[in-house]
Amino acid sequence: MRRLLAPLLALTLTLAGGSAAVAAPDDRAADRALLSYARDTWRSMTAMTDPGTGLVADNITGDLAAGGRSTYTSPTNIGGYLWSAVVARDLGIISPAEARERIGQTLDTLARLKHHTPSGMYYNWYDPRDGSVVTVWPDDGNPVYPFMSSVDNGWLAAALHVVKGAVPQLRGQADAILRKMNFGFYYNPAAATPFGASGLIAGGFWDAPPPGCSRQRAGVWFTCNHYDITVTEPRIATYLGIAAGQIPPEAYYHTMRTLPATCDWSWHEMQPVGFDTHHLGVGVYEGAYRYRGIQFVPSWGGDMFEALMPDLFVPEARWAPNSWGRNHPATVAGQIEHGMNDARYGYWGFSPASDPAGGYLAWGVDAMGMDTDGYPSDMERSKYDAGFGDCRPAGPEPDYGDGVVTPHAAFLALPYAKGPVVDNLARLKADFDSYGPGGFYDAIAVGSGTVAKRHLSLDQAMIMAALGNELRHDLIRRAFVSPQFESRIRPLIAKETFNVPAGQDLPQLRRVGS
Repeated sequence: MRRLLAPLLALTLTLAGGSAAVAAPDDRAADRALLSYARDTWRSMTAMTDPGTGLVADNITGDLAAGGRSTYTSPTNIGGYLWSAVVARDLGIISPAEARERIGQTLDTLARLKHHTPSGMYYNWYDPRDGSVVTVWPDDGNPVYPFMSSVDNGWLAAALHVVKGAVPQLRGQADAILRKMNFGFYYNPAAATPFGASGLIAGGFWDAPPPGCSRQRAGVWFTCNHYDITVTEPRIATYLGIAAGQIPPEAYYHTMRTLPATCDWSWHEMQPVGFDTHHLGVGVYEGAYRYRGIQFVPSWGGDMFEALMPDLFVPEARWAPNSWGRNHPATVAGQIEHGMNDARYGYWGFSPASDPAGGYLAWGVDAMGMDTDGYPSDMERSKYDAGFGDCRPAGPEPDYGDGVVTPHAAFLALPYAKGPVVDNLARLKADFDSYGPGGFYDAIAVGSGTVAKRHLSLDQAMIMAALGNELRHDLIRRAFVSPQFESRIRPLIAKETFNVPAGQDLPQLRRVGS
């Protein structure tokens, strides 16, 4: 620990405006630690992958035993394996030939998988052993109604774009699948928002009548919900649809930065502050939240995944410096502030992941999400309630308990707080039984020391993408972005100024340790 923390201190001086001359060797030491994480994380990905199909399982036990692989996978998981193989190649973990063989096998299987032909979209769950659609959930025997998710297909399409940009020999195979995927199929021009706009993407659809709420349209049964929040992961599907000319560009401004500030909406987390403006003829309320002196546009749950996963592919902060370029650092600062100074866990990074007590739960910083029930950060599910101005009184101060830190959330913060990230991860590894042959286990309850000793392929793939960008100069972003994508998305998102102050003081990003 002592050998690692000394270099990190010098790196922090650089982040705070100190001498860059002393930072280079320290940065190299941090990069060596990050590369070692990448090697082990990739080991978990290969252990999760069926050698006959090239499909990666959803999860695996921490010992990486083949018998510990789940018997289901999703389009997101499959996509995550594809981009992880690109990262492993460029970091020198596997050879270019092995990367081509692995990616090519997965693409061959994808081309054969049953899917919804009119839209080109894939079902949400397949058996990685043979590629069959899952109709009975293997864990409990309950029926599964095959579903095509807009966000899951968005991540698969993102991965196919990465393959196109990074593996020329397989460009044709990837493009053959991509050409069939029409994200406009999810777009509902009649879906309205509270601010008077209409036109949103649906959560997904079934190709046969499901139980519960659905709405028949275009020969399928769509979810009753639509994605209407800006800071959430489905924006990758909206970006892809707009870039392909399948969704109108103004749909980006139909989603809400926050819900309205009026008492009619006092059920959400706190009363936002903001102003009204227009983009592409769409009225936009530029709302924001404030938490412990930090102003930001919230996600739904207050987790790192919703806010920062699309940024692994789209250079949002660089293309939109007055919106995402302000919000992403503020989001990271809020997560650090919560873990280190508000809840005082001593560690940080909160995002949906495994439950150390078993299963899967949504973790986050409750105060940073619009959901009034919140994504809590501890096992006790502590609730934050700031009130809603004069419309709703504040609740009691939360008494945070056994905080649950999810390592992939810290990796997502690398572009905005590298020193604190590397320090946080080093302390998690040193202080808990949190690291195994496949890298960091999925979640750590830092009060009790209880660890979810398994790996989720999505979370491991986010780690690989973040490390590829950090260690190989925006590898995933460079591979993903095409000239057409940049020409249609960059000017669109560059127009906006979020209600996040320019030059907001974020000391959390310059801090190492506690």
